[in-house]
Amino acid sequence: MYGVHRNNVGRAMSPRPEAAIHATDLRMSYGTTRVLEGIDLDVRPGEVFAMLGPNGAGKTTTISILTTLLRPTHGSATIAGFDVAREPRRVREVISLTGQFAAVDSKLTGRENLLLMARLHHLPRRSVRGRADELLERFDLVAAADRLVGTYSGGMRRRLDLAISLVARPQVLFLDEPTTGLDPRSRQTVWDLVREVADDGTTTFLTTQYLEEADRLADRIAVIDEGRVVAEGTASQLKSGLGEAFVELVLADATQTRIPTDGSIEHVGEVLANIRRQGLDVQRWQVREPTLDEVFLALTGHRAAPTTDVIAGARR
Repeated sequence: MYGVHRNNVGRAMSPRPEAAIHATDLRMSYGTTRVLEGIDLDVRPGEVFAMLGPNGAGKTTTISILTTLLRPTHGSATIAGFDVAREPRRVREVISLTGQFAAVDSKLTGRENLLLMARLHHLPRRSVRGRADELLERFDLVAAADRLVGTYSGGMRRRLDLAISLVARPQVLFLDEPTTGLDPRSRQTVWDLVREVADDGTTTFLTTQYLEEADRLADRIAVIDEGRVVAEGTASQLKSGLGEAFVELVLADATQTRIPTDGSIEHVGEVLANIRRQGLDVQRWQVREPTLDEVFLALTGHRAAPTTDVIAGARR
């Protein structure tokens, strides 16, 4: 929960271009309290990678280590080939970090915030104003550019925060829970902007506790719980771990029941025929794929919905 940016001018040549982010056995302890239990990561250049987990899972600690704000108790990590412990200055030259709360100066205008950041990072004087104007346009802040940031809404402040993160054109952008506290409309706007940034080729590493956010934005997802990565893959791969699809039933007593299926007409027909033979009083039914929410609950054991049962006759 820090409100700082770590973006610097320059795109240093990377000695290890095949891995934008690489971490091996990252562990972190505070006294006898273990926060990370051995995190391994590999993020490809240009990828949007989400670390999904509840509060206290170790997401912010991981991002703090990767951005040189913390030194791990054990393990190693590189960003664009530079070691976060041995080469922190080189790492800071190629990254940008946006924390959970907007790190903008409320007593300056939006334009002044961008100009200040550009000058702090020693952008060529002739390009400072042009870069500010470019980002104001890109993040739909032109109309509010010369207003004090103290008058901005939460969504506007977050958009300005992201714009500031991109002033120096980082190779790797770290976003720690970028939509925390935003209303649904502002959250959607930020999602669109993050996807746009990634489409431009910026490697993006984000932490989130919002399942939909990870599902919508990430090329790959690491599910973290109690300091460990418990699963990793694309959203589709994670969902397929619970089966390709299932028939979801609502019985007369309001019980919800699921039966695994491959989604084919033939197998769904077999499932429904079996239900009919059992004489179950079904009020509603549908065929659907697992959600990322269900994947998370299955992996971590943290339940957010009533337990569902599987009827006899499910496909094995």
